[in-house]
Amino acid sequence: MAHVPQEIPMLNIKAAAKETGLKPDTIRAWERRYGLPTPGRTQGGHRLYSPHDIAILKWLKDRRDEGLNISRAVNVWRSLESEGQDPLTTPQYVRPIQYGLPIQGVAIDSLRDAWLEACINFDQQTANQILNQAFALYPVEFVCLELLIKGLATIGQDWYRGQIIVQQEHFASELAIRRLESVITASPHPTFPEHILVLCPPEEQHTVSALVITLLLRRIGRDALFLGANVPLERLGLTVQNMKPRLAIVISQQLFTAATSLQVAQLLMEYEIPVAFGGRIYNLIPGLRDRIPGTYLGETLDRVPSMVNQLLEYSPPTPLIESPSQSCLLALVEFRTRQLWVEAQVLEQMAAAGMNPGYLETANTNLARSIIAALTLGDISFLRSDIEWVKGLLEYQGIPSQVFSSYLRSYAEAVAGELEVRGSLISTYLVQLVEEAH
Repeated sequence: MAHVPQEIPMLNIKAAAKETGLKPDTIRAWERRYGLPTPGRTQGGHRLYSPHDIAILKWLKDRRDEGLNISRAVNVWRSLESEGQDPLTTPQYVRPIQYGLPIQGVAIDSLRDAWLEACINFDQQTANQILNQAFALYPVEFVCLELLIKGLATIGQDWYRGQIIVQQEHFASELAIRRLESVITASPHPTFPEHILVLCPPEEQHTVSALVITLLLRRIGRDALFLGANVPLERLGLTVQNMKPRLAIVISQQLFTAATSLQVAQLLMEYEIPVAFGGRIYNLIPGLRDRIPGTYLGETLDRVPSMVNQLLEYSPPTPLIESPSQSCLLALVEFRTRQLWVEAQVLEQMAAAGMNPGYLETANTNLARSIIAALTLGDISFLRSDIEWVKGLLEYQGIPSQVFSSYLRSYAEAVAGELEVRGSLISTYLVQLVEEAH
């Protein structure tokens, strides 16, 4: 299927009206009053609309259908443009594909609760029977979003609060992954020729969201291929050369894999492959969205197919991203060089204070990779979310918050001692977090 350049005028107003569902008089009035869109003209003066013009008209119609008057919708469009955003791919303005529901059937909430109970009891047979029932009653997409995704989110929260053990969480995740893989395998052949790569960047092991995205895209006829977890950077270029995808989707759930996603996106830019990205971490830290050279897919998975359709149809330019400051880059180099000495000091000091050595080593590993990720992405404050998550986890495990505060202060002192001025960016921020907690 040939890709039509988006600025070539090709449709007369009658065809534009048919394509958008708007009356010709309405299209003319919007152009005359608000200057949107601005179609080309034939030599005889008749309007000709490009695919981009059609997209603008559909966008304005969607906003009107949502309750905005047309002048307000135009103002929103102009405001987004003035902020450097493309209104056509701004996630909150992309209408998700709707999945129809049956009139009768067991409530999906009840099925989800029953599936969770079976997983917690390690009852594989019952869990699979419940999934079979759900897929028989509801559309595939609805079951994936409302039962599997929401169910696993509930199980994750229960593990975090210490209400279930990690083996129960892993059991549920593995059941979901196996079912998703089987449903993807059974999906119809793609109806669109363009290849779409879906992948988890280096070190990212959580695959459920990426599998659901692959399934949702396959269900609308897109040729989506999931490359798996922890895709090594050094082999990705060869894959891209062989497949020549029109789009790559990179899914990250953690701060340190958002940093590896940045590396993936930069590599793909060298091959002129557009990048879209998403995942839990971009919902927790919205500022990260401006650090990845690609299109953010939004906070919910149900919007992804519509977003991908628009990206493939209208091919927006790659957004400009903010580069890390010189102070971040210097701190990053110095921290990598002195990391082992910092950790040795913290281990010695906190072990003497009675902190469990196993906890200490885990804390050091996680904090170091989070610091490296935050500096790589250009903002040390990105650390906050990870540190608050760990603090909450320890509190649920019965470890007083004062212990973690002492650990952070010890780490800050070790950084200040080993890195001196170049590490002040890190040590000052850690001390700030400790002081805020009191």
